[in-house]
Order: sequence, then structure tokens, then C-alpha cells
Amino acid sequence: MTIGILERRRIEAEFAKAILEEFSAEIGEARASEILSRAVVKLARQAAAAFAAESDPKKSPIENFAAIQHHWTKDDALAIEVVARTDTQFDFNVTRCRYAETYRAMGIGHLSAVLSCNRDGAFCEGFHPDLKLTRTQTIAGGATHCDFRYRLEPPAAEVSEAGAGPRR
Repeated sequence: MTIGILERRRIEAEFAKAILEEFSAEIGEARASEILSRAVVKLARQAAAAFAAESDPKKSPIENFAAIQHHWTKDDALAIEVVARTDTQFDFNVTRCRYAETYRAMGIGHLSAVLSCNRDGAFCEGFHPDLKLTRTQTIAGGATHCDFRYRLEPPAAEVSEAGAGPRR
């Protein structure tokens, strides 16, 4: 049986907390948190690439991305309300986040952004280069909900050519 991501994050957080305490004593908490954050982002990109490699090439990146969300909601880890879903967007609000609750219970609520929230944008980058996330608030940051707004944006070259007018 495979453990859910919530349980995996709890185990990772126990380890990260111990490592962070040791590094903080040596190099300061800010620097230690910065290094931990970089490592977490790197892991998120790698995980995303693995998920992307298993995606259905006949489906849009948004469809494939939406299809894997059950991994993060397993074990009632997140309560989500889908706001919009099309071929180019997937918007939802998280109304309960057990990841943030777990970190708070462990006494490391202040590390929620480092351990979980900052994974989301990095995950997009690793999953598909045109998948972008906009989020203006998080439960971990004190908001009533997290507002996830995913967009499939055309590559920058296509955007600049489309808006450049006629070629001469």
C-alpha cells in the first residue's frame, strides 16, 4: 500500500525539522530555511517531471494535471471547491488544508510555506513549461482559503509573434 502525500509530508517534515534545527545552529535560521526551500523546490520539479512522464499525450496538460490532483486530496488532506475548469484553466479554492494543520500540530507551522506551499509553482514548472500558477493567499498564511488559479499559457515566442502585427 502506498502512503498518501499527507503522511509523506508529515514524515518529511519530522526529518526537515531536525535537520533545520541543526543547520540553524550552525549557519542561522534564515540561511538554513533558504537552503531547505531550494531543496524542496528541486524535489517538487522532479516529482512533477515523473508525473508528466506518465501523462496521457492525447490529453491537454490541464486535463493531465487535473487528473492527478487526487494524490494531494487523498486521506482528506485537502478540501477543494472547483471554481472553473476548461482546456486552458483549472481554478479551485482549498477550504481546508490538513498539510498546514499537520505542520502547526508539529510546532512548525511557520515552515508551511517552505515545506508545502512553495512546491506548487515549482511543480507547474516541472509538469509542463506552459502551465502557470497564480495564488494570492494561503490558509498557511492566515487566509480563509487558498486560491489556486492554473493557466495554460502559450510559449512567450507565440505571444510576441501574435501581438507583433504584420511582418514586413
